[in-house]
Amino acid sequence: MRPSIRLAALAALTLAAAFAGPAPASATSPATQWLEAFAEDGGISQIAVPAQSAAQRTAATAAVTATVTPLQQTGSTGTRFDLVFVGDGYTSSELALYHQHVAEKWATLTTLAPYSTYKNYFNVWMVDVVSAQSGVDNDPTQGISKNTALGMYFWCSGTERLLCLDESAAQAYAANAPAVDMIVAVGNSTKYGGAGYSTVATASGGNAQSGLIVQHELGHSIGGLADEYDTPYNRYAGGEPAEPNVTRYTAAQLTSGKRKWYALLGQATPDGGVIGAYEGARYYKYGLYRPSQNSVMRSLGQQFNTIGLNVMTQKLLAKIQLTTVTGVVPAG
Repeated sequence: MRPSIRLAALAALTLAAAFAGPAPASATSPATQWLEAFAEDGGISQIAVPAQSAAQRTAATAAVTATVTPLQQTGSTGTRFDLVFVGDGYTSSELALYHQHVAEKWATLTTLAPYSTYKNYFNVWMVDVVSAQSGVDNDPTQGISKNTALGMYFWCSGTERLLCLDESAAQAYAANAPAVDMIVAVGNSTKYGGAGYSTVATASGGNAQSGLIVQHELGHSIGGLADEYDTPYNRYAGGEPAEPNVTRYTAAQLTSGKRKWYALLGQATPDGGVIGAYEGARYYKYGLYRPSQNSVMRSLGQQFNTIGLNVMTQKLLAKIQLTTVTGVVPAG
């Protein structure tokens, strides 16, 4: 077993709980956590699910060993982003299928900038987690039970496509990799689904659309970007959010105060339209603004807007220790 899991400086930017969303008072209970759930139409929402107890977390983080296979190794872990995949519901005879699913998820991730631009600066590790049985719980229907290493299951908190797991077990297996900046857990299923934990994204290994989940989740773990969707709350009344891609200021106020992305207002953005201040962001319908109408931080299958793309590029460059590229305008 390698030393305790090392979530490098980038992972420290990962938003806590289910990515720093404001939550009801009940969510402060140690028995509850909020996860991102992903609909088939690309929509994203927050779902409250039971959290692991301290005893469960302790048991799950007991030393485990597994073979690590590099999908690609491009350099030193100190100058690369180390993306670690773990699998669930793959038996020893299905590891080739697991490797195929990981390769497909990686291919989907790198269709989107800036991952496509810097894909040769990622180390991609596949931890060969072996399960006793093939498949995951509640697939294809509720009531199906499988004996698997990470305990993946659909219908988490009554939500069909929410694919939950034992997060601590995923972390323990991922620790076999030389370094860990982000963990992606793929389940042996063709059913669309996934979830966003604080350090782990889950996705159905055999479903092509589920690969889009990873694109969104790395926006949190690499860039520290906020979600740009506007549910489940109504009106925001707090201070200015720390995340670079949301604000409580209108376009006029951004300009007058030279705040955040004011210098980019009116410019074309990769996800369509122009940069502005569009009301509805960070789980609130009113009182918070996002830079564009529909980026990948709002809906799956989209591009990053200019603000998100710039931040992601800067964070990746800092990790891989390259000089700043020409044309990147700071978000604020």
